[in-house]
Amino acid sequence: MKTLTVFTPTYNRAHTLARTYKSLCNQTCNDFEWLVIDDGSVDNTEELVKGWIVEGRISIRYIKKENGGLHTGYTMAIANMETELNVCIDSDDFMPDNGVEIIVTTWKNECRGKNLAGIIGLDYLLDGTPNGGMFANEGIYHIYEIRGFHRGDDKKVCRTDLLKALKPMPVFEGEKNFNPIYYYIQVDAQYKFQVINKNLCFIDYQPDGMSAGIFRQFRDSPHSFAQLRRLYMSMNYEKWTTHFRNSIHYVSSCIFGKEWDFLKTSPRPFTTLLAIPLGILLNIYICYKTR
Repeated sequence: MKTLTVFTPTYNRAHTLARTYKSLCNQTCNDFEWLVIDDGSVDNTEELVKGWIVEGRISIRYIKKENGGLHTGYTMAIANMETELNVCIDSDDFMPDNGVEIIVTTWKNECRGKNLAGIIGLDYLLDGTPNGGMFANEGIYHIYEIRGFHRGDDKKVCRTDLLKALKPMPVFEGEKNFNPIYYYIQVDAQYKFQVINKNLCFIDYQPDGMSAGIFRQFRDSPHSFAQLRRLYMSMNYEKWTTHFRNSIHYVSSCIFGKEWDFLKTSPRPFTTLLAIPLGILLNIYICYKTR
């Protein structure tokens, strides 16, 4: 059995997916399987991937599902993984030639037996610079600790058994902008990661990607964002100021979602009560920005 699953949730990205495939064909280590989760694409993604399967250059599994958003792609991938480790490489991104080798070698030589959640490495921009710079520290850390010495996206490699032990992310009808960080926050509450200053992925943000149009996402997926804020507020390691900031966003999301019992469902009702005036102002501001 392979050690690593590289999984790629994709929707109408046939025009960028070939670059991802090429990078996987160029890997210096073949100890991986590529799991493509097609979120109901209507372009030629299915034809393209099935053609690559016939080529037989790398191990590929392809699963097509009804369109539901990125988080449902993660959920489907987790349910179908069979390897010890997994990493998400988005359909508009690609791995350096030694990406798999770095992951597998680091895990086998430095991580096994330490009860770690996985590995966190760097995302690189297309110009060859690390997104947010290099990690100021290497070693064993929680994700929330990394925020203290690094700004910018990173690449998370996680143990598959830890993700499979979690409940699937909830699905709210009509909402497709639920950030899959929801899974990793839960893992991070109990386990640490090995942090390495190595490039594991080249990122190429697309105009229609999840990171774009955040105000519109707040408005279109209010229940999803409210649920994410609940999870953040349940984490005891955060400072009160962070809980207060999350409460402001939580109040705004609950107003959009008409969740009028938001005090009852908040993990921190008193902090949420204090945040109501600013939450209302944020809601008004988002309405203004998305009018």
